[in-house]
Amino acid sequence: MSAILKRETRAYFDSLIGYIFLTAFFAGSGVLFGVTSLQYGSTDMGGMYSGLFFILLVLIPILTMRTLSEEKRQKTDQLLLTAPISLSALVIGKFLAAMIIYSMGVAMTLVYAVVVSFYGAVSWLTVLGNVVGLLLLGAAYIAVGMLISSLTENQVIAAIGGFACMVALYLISSIAAIIPVRWIARIFSELSFSDRYSPFTYGVFDFSNVLFFISATVIFLFLTVRVLERRRWS
Repeated sequence: MSAILKRETRAYFDSLIGYIFLTAFFAGSGVLFGVTSLQYGSTDMGGMYSGLFFILLVLIPILTMRTLSEEKRQKTDQLLLTAPISLSALVIGKFLAAMIIYSMGVAMTLVYAVVVSFYGAVSWLTVLGNVVGLLLLGAAYIAVGMLISSLTENQVIAAIGGFACMVALYLISSIAAIIPVRWIARIFSELSFSDRYSPFTYGVFDFSNVLFFISATVIFLFLTVRVLERRRWS
């Protein structure tokens, strides 16, 4: 798995995807930081973290679009599928590589917190909770993007499909609001990524939300492994 991790991490910077993602993330988070905190000299960074949710809907599909679709397009997936490495290790290695790039972007928000500290006292526990929430949300979305990438050999289709799925997960709470059957609506609302992420931006560290994002990540990675297993034996 370590070989896959090193190979994939290096691939992000051998291509432009790593640079594009980080540049866009820094630019987007910087603008949000400026208009929600810096402009008012406020130590409350909740507005920035809330806004990042929507930026991730666009950026994470770009980060994950090549993870498995590119292997399929270049026919190198056959080498990986027959290599002496488990499919779980392959998927996890690619997932961790994407998480490393993503975490580089998230780390910039800590720099913003340092800047804000010059204006007043910063609740570092709240900032840490927001960072953890952002990492958990990103992990789940990366797992979703990898699943979509495993289903096609076209990177553009993988990016658009990933974006569509992530938007759908965001809109689940809106869909739940119009479902007349209460228990079904309750199930839908419990699956809302936005509703699960929102408490983190207010400094509320709910273990059930942590468990939700971890479970979602594991489920989507498991489905990705199943897709590759089916391809291996087809």
